[in-house]
Amino acid sequence: MAGPVTGLAEIVVWSHDVDRSLAFYRDLLGLSEMEQKAEVKPRFLKVADGDTGVAQMVVLVPHPDPHGAFPVQKPNRTLHHMAFSVAADRYDELESACLEAGLEVRGGVHPVLEGVRTFYVDDPDGNEVEIIGPSA
Repeated sequence: MAGPVTGLAEIVVWSHDVDRSLAFYRDLLGLSEMEQKAEVKPRFLKVADGDTGVAQMVVLVPHPDPHGAFPVQKPNRTLHHMAFSVAADRYDELESACLEAGLEVRGGVHPVLEGVRTFYVDDPDGNEVEIIGPSA
């Protein structure tokens, strides 16, 4: 029997520069910025509609110390990585866009899912982002 959780509603990440993070998540990855009141400082980006009427979101929260550094070494970070799925016919396009944006694109093999291909990039704050798409 399945549990009561039906999906992932949001991932919230610290951002030292929300505008730069918006350029990554909104402009490069194509997430859509959600309407919100101007006084709300976190920026909400919709990934997908979700199955229950609750949108799937990435939320960019301004870091309380904009000049402080995140741990450089990945084992010292709280978030290991997040992953987004893309359609097979958009995978190569997104990978090329990441390369053109000057990002280090790292290949990968998913340890559980078969019939997929993956690559990894880092967002402006160094959070690792995995892109997963069906094999062409």
